[in-house]
Amino acid sequence: MTTSLLTSPASALLVGALALLFTRGIAHKIILLGFPVLALILVFHAPTGSVTANYLGYALTPIRADALALLFGAVFALAAFLGALFALDRSSTLELSSALVYAAGALGVVFAGDWITLFVWWEIMAIASTLIVVCGGEKAYRPAFRYALVHFLGGVLLMAGIAGEIAMSGNTTITSLKPDSWPRWLILAGLLVNAGAPPFWAWVSDAYPASSWSGMVFLSVFTTKTAAYVLMRAFPGVEGLIWIGLVMAVYGIVYAALENDIRRLLAFVIVSQMGIKVAGVGIGTPLALNGVAAHSAAAVIYTALLVMVAGSVMRQTGKTRMSDLGSLAAAMPLTAFACMIGALAIAAFPLTSGFVSKSMIVDAAAKQHLPGVWIALLAVSAGVVLHAGLRLPWLVFFGAPKPRIAAGDPPQSMRIAMALAAVLCMVIGIVPDGLYVMLPHQVTYVPYTASHVLVQLQLLSFAALTFYLMRDLLKPQPGITLDLDWLYRRPGAWLACGFDDLTAGAWTRLVSGINSKAAWLHDLLVTHHGPTGTFGRTWPTGTMAFWTTFLLGAFLLIAALG
Repeated sequence: MTTSLLTSPASALLVGALALLFTRGIAHKIILLGFPVLALILVFHAPTGSVTANYLGYALTPIRADALALLFGAVFALAAFLGALFALDRSSTLELSSALVYAAGALGVVFAGDWITLFVWWEIMAIASTLIVVCGGEKAYRPAFRYALVHFLGGVLLMAGIAGEIAMSGNTTITSLKPDSWPRWLILAGLLVNAGAPPFWAWVSDAYPASSWSGMVFLSVFTTKTAAYVLMRAFPGVEGLIWIGLVMAVYGIVYAALENDIRRLLAFVIVSQMGIKVAGVGIGTPLALNGVAAHSAAAVIYTALLVMVAGSVMRQTGKTRMSDLGSLAAAMPLTAFACMIGALAIAAFPLTSGFVSKSMIVDAAAKQHLPGVWIALLAVSAGVVLHAGLRLPWLVFFGAPKPRIAAGDPPQSMRIAMALAAVLCMVIGIVPDGLYVMLPHQVTYVPYTASHVLVQLQLLSFAALTFYLMRDLLKPQPGITLDLDWLYRRPGAWLACGFDDLTAGAWTRLVSGINSKAAWLHDLLVTHHGPTGTFGRTWPTGTMAFWTTFLLGAFLLIAALG
């Protein structure tokens, strides 16, 4: 058992994160790239089964390797390698070490078979990802603080739910649950916070763009996808998740339409894509769950690719607002090509990874006779095509040129990382069986049928026509978009300041009262016991004899009367 824990993919990444703190130069880069590769090898060589242990009387399963865990583990380890390769020239050791710890936490959650182990890795992810946001610089401190508050809230909800569930059932094993008790509702709420569900979804667009050009690549991969993974484990088929997911999907598309900053736009798209997966978990059929797993794997790659493109633009130009960018294709041809591949994949264009994964969830809705859900998913897909598939690459790389933008493609390691991600997007789309064989349920789905391809091409054509007709309306506008985080960033701040003023005033009055009473007591003591006080000054002997005689006489008189 100990050997299995020490050779787990998560443990390998933790060792790599520690080694990064004590190395520099070539050794530093070898460790940064080598340990994610080692983790990937360990995932592929992980034997199917479980590793169990006992702790304080609880039966733990720190490692449970089945088809679903191996799929997510492989994708997460691969994403950690791509992110490390993209960040190879990043000078912040804290960010890179935190990134490996963050990836280790995600792998720990994926292979955890019990709630206690899962919660430990869950909180490791929260701390490490907060440090990655902090490494974005001084402007990232406030978003990192808000990010930490939201995720620690989610952690408290999850912990309370886990404690209640274990107390009620006595079982720590992660199994399929129904939200029919308060502990289970709390577990579901804690998971949905990390998934970016309402009302706390604004943490994605608030914190992710505040990170560095390399940090957002890691952030875009792990937190929301691990939430999707645990939802698949714990709450498949919960109907309410369908509607929560659709709200997330629509919300992300609407805000992406309003956004000017390319990294915030991608953050909103991440929420929208998560909404599709949450809805798929709610549908809960084997086809839908296969679709969620496949779409999560595909989304990890193409989302990371688009975030790499945005990071490259940010690094090379120092700009992230589309209103300040335009016609960069000539100066950054490889980056523009990578952006087009990522845009085609997220738009689910045939022969890309998005097409062979997202359509499984849409078809699952149709097979379950949910026409409203099916239409909503198609509409959201069209919106993704419109904003991430067309609007982003057009305005950044092919739109009207802006003056004084000098740029070129990023360094070689960043180009290689984008090229590998782009190749994976195409390979998965062309040969989907390599992905399908890793899915948790038997796959009978065939993506390349005439009806599937025709429907998707019609959808893409409609979105392209809409973009052409509305291209002037879709031009970016200066400014920021208000979100639900306004409720705790503005009224919340006012309440906090008001509470601070109230407590400060109460404390001042308390201290003032104590000081005044202490001064009164001091004056009283000085008056009676000071050098000139009644009990402090020297009394004449005659006076003392008189009072002694008086008291003795009074005592004898009282005794005689008694």
